[in-house]
Amino acid sequence: MNLFRTKSIEHSLADADEPGRTLKRTLSTWDLMIMGIAVAVGAGIFSVGAKAAANYAGPAVTISFVLAAITCALAVMCYAEFATAIPVTGSAYVFTYATMGELLAWIIGWNLILELLMAASVIAKYWGVYLSNFLEAVHVNVPSNVSVLGVTVYWGPLIVVAAFTVVLVLGTKLSARINNVFTMIKIAIVIFVIVVGFFFVKAGNYAPFIPTSEPAANTDISWTTQPFLSFLTGATPAMYGFTGIISGAALVFFAFIGFDVVATSAEEVKNPAKTLPRGIFAGLAVVTVLYILVTLVVTGMVSYKDLAAQADPSLATAFHLVGADWAVVVISLGSLIGLTTVIMVLLMGLARVSMAMSRDGMLPRALSRTSDKRGTPARTQILCGAVVAILAGFTPVEVLGEMINIGTLSAFVMVSIGILVLRRKRPDLKPSFRVPFGPVLPIISAILCIYLMFNLATMTWVFFAGWVVLGLIFYFSYGHWNSQLRREEAAGLVRTVPAKLP
Repeated sequence: MNLFRTKSIEHSLADADEPGRTLKRTLSTWDLMIMGIAVAVGAGIFSVGAKAAANYAGPAVTISFVLAAITCALAVMCYAEFATAIPVTGSAYVFTYATMGELLAWIIGWNLILELLMAASVIAKYWGVYLSNFLEAVHVNVPSNVSVLGVTVYWGPLIVVAAFTVVLVLGTKLSARINNVFTMIKIAIVIFVIVVGFFFVKAGNYAPFIPTSEPAANTDISWTTQPFLSFLTGATPAMYGFTGIISGAALVFFAFIGFDVVATSAEEVKNPAKTLPRGIFAGLAVVTVLYILVTLVVTGMVSYKDLAAQADPSLATAFHLVGADWAVVVISLGSLIGLTTVIMVLLMGLARVSMAMSRDGMLPRALSRTSDKRGTPARTQILCGAVVAILAGFTPVEVLGEMINIGTLSAFVMVSIGILVLRRKRPDLKPSFRVPFGPVLPIISAILCIYLMFNLATMTWVFFAGWVVLGLIFYFSYGHWNSQLRREEAAGLVRTVPAKLP
């Protein structure tokens, strides 16, 4: 068994041109930037900062956001270098296949499926809840779920997933246009909320900016919810201070997931050498600014102690505490629209990763077929939509929300390390974007991502280990034996397609 066979860049580029399995290049820099904003700015922009401030970092949560943004930026630079060198769909899976071999590529691809599947399902579930909350805010009471033959059905996720699955099947460019409209609307709502919120800000609420560290409110918490690092070291869970800032960064990192999804669209981008880096970094810059501004508003409007006294603190909580209850309607609408575009981009990313793996034979090859007319992987998109709809509509999938973070971070680690391997193996490559300062930044990126992984809950690691074991079982029972690369090696075939490096 050659478990670490690598797939050459030339081979990946040639497979991307295989008739019946190709994608159309229709996306521009603007489309990519909006895609990044769309997937990162959801309902979380109105809640994650408030929760991190209340329970972890206080006003210093802005530092948490900066640290999370820097960590994401370092990883995104690695993605940009890879994507300009190998502009095909599949993101971290394809990059790992080209550098560290088939087995590790499978594990990363399997983890990407975990990330995107969980993210799409959890967010679709919350979309239904936010829809009911918005309707209730405008005095239309419709429950988020109904009982059908004794089975609880969340009808909202079924509707939104079905609608966007159809849109994605009809064409990537059409999807991008719809995404652009929704994203511009939600950016306008976020900016409106920020501007209004600043009128309620009091400078005194920012003091102390970094609260003194103290034991967590409930020190007798279960080992399952402790940060994995605390579980390993036996350290007492703490809040605020330096530890709180780092724990806050691990939490708010969720706000930046999705930029790896943008890299999965590399095969559908016009002029990827220039478009990919520009689109990814522009999107990250806008998202970072928006999150920091919202966080400054929420911690300036009310004291972090007042937020900590609430059961589920959010930006809406801050407006309520200062008597501006009307803002709840606007925030509910912003949350609803925000989640809408996130779901669409995640569904697209899930289908693209699955398509890349099936193109290589690691998943059934039939899933990599694309429509001759529209150039979309219709079969895979419909299958992905069906699985997401089932999970979101019929199961308590939200309890696995932290699995999204660990799946993303594991991919970030592998891509960061993969850059070092790629440069060593292929010094002849001259991608249009290269991570600066040699190996320093990729190494720092990998270390930061690993550290954030160890700050996730212990039970998340248990579930993650189970997912990896399940993936290995699938690989050794199906993926390995059906690998196109393995079959070509066994047949003694040599690819003679000339390189088409960017």
